[in-house]
Amino acid sequence: MTDSEEILDEAWGHIPQSRDASASIGSFTRLRVERIIWVAAGAGSLVLGAQALVVALGSTIEQPGWHEPLVLAAFVPLALMIIACFVGRGVRFTAGLFVFMYIGVLALWPLAAAGSDAPLSEAPWPWHIVNIATLAAVLAFPLPIQLAGSVLIPLLYGLVRLIADNFATGLWYYVIIEVSFSLIFGGVLLTLAWVFRSVAVGVDETRAHAVESYSRAAAANAAEQERVAVAALMHDSVLAALIAAERSDTPRGRVLAVAMAREALTRLANTEQDAGEGSDDVRSADSIAEAIETASRELGTRIAMHREIRSGDLDIPGRISRALVLAATQAVANAVEHAGGVGLEASLYADDERINIEVRDAGGGFDLNAVPDDRLGIRASIIARVAAVGGSTDVESDAGGTTVRLEWRPRRDAYLEDA
Repeated sequence: MTDSEEILDEAWGHIPQSRDASASIGSFTRLRVERIIWVAAGAGSLVLGAQALVVALGSTIEQPGWHEPLVLAAFVPLALMIIACFVGRGVRFTAGLFVFMYIGVLALWPLAAAGSDAPLSEAPWPWHIVNIATLAAVLAFPLPIQLAGSVLIPLLYGLVRLIADNFATGLWYYVIIEVSFSLIFGGVLLTLAWVFRSVAVGVDETRAHAVESYSRAAAANAAEQERVAVAALMHDSVLAALIAAERSDTPRGRVLAVAMAREALTRLANTEQDAGEGSDDVRSADSIAEAIETASRELGTRIAMHREIRSGDLDIPGRISRALVLAATQAVANAVEHAGGVGLEASLYADDERINIEVRDAGGGFDLNAVPDDRLGIRASIIARVAAVGGSTDVESDAGGTTVRLEWRPRRDAYLEDA
């Protein structure tokens, strides 16, 4: 997990969470509001649906053979929708199913109620669930279809009732009242749902911005704390090494001072990466090239290491090999991050007297003196790391690209090896 992800997790942890809202920061409130809407819709549909079912079971308007299929077609999907609302699963599917089944019931109603002698003032049972259908459209579909459903479903009901009663003159008054009520009630339901959802989205956006701001502030604070810690570490280490060097008047004292200086450089080099010096088992130049290629693949890039090894007699201690590999890998990482990996290539030259590694890219280059002091990618992870094992680093950068050269010669470390 990266540092930014850890910071986001820490910030998100300050916000109460539950199983129903384990999603991302951007949907925290919206999911909760949607769940509340589902439960409220399920409760309201249960009450209105129960009343409508009582009316439907006692209805005598339909012709023989039509009553039971229409009741089942309307109330079975309604029951599934109510269950889904309370359970919190499959709400959109079941709500959409109920809308289409209700429209199908309305489409068949003129055939089912043809020739009925029921009083014109008596509303048929489909009217009692017309607003449940508009509510189901709010649960199932996007906003444009919600608007269309809230208007067209009541109008369709009114048209179907007029057709079923042959547009009787005295029926218009009752149809206008029923349709008007359904339009108003459906509009209120749609408006409430839209307002609640809009507020929830606004709250989520505000929370996301707040957490992002906290993340940036925490990252800046962490970087500052790390800079202070590194400065304190280097101050103590370098000061101790300088004191030891100033007081060294014997060969043993000089060896100790050099060892303390090397330890200080190694600590600085390993500040950004948990990497020890490693063992001193001898390694070949070939194995160093392979290690650099492997590390580059782990960074997500393939780099062909051009090798020129003129002798196999150069024995490289393990800790020096590891420092060269880590420094070269950091150079590759810098080329990928800052130059996009344009023209990235590497080469290794080794003979009896030295090993030389070059990492080149064709990016826009940079000014080493302009790099902030707290950026350790060049100074610590490359220059200090190689210097800690007695090697040297040369960095050339201009508009045509950047070249990082690492070199180590056995005789440069001979003093330490003899010690």
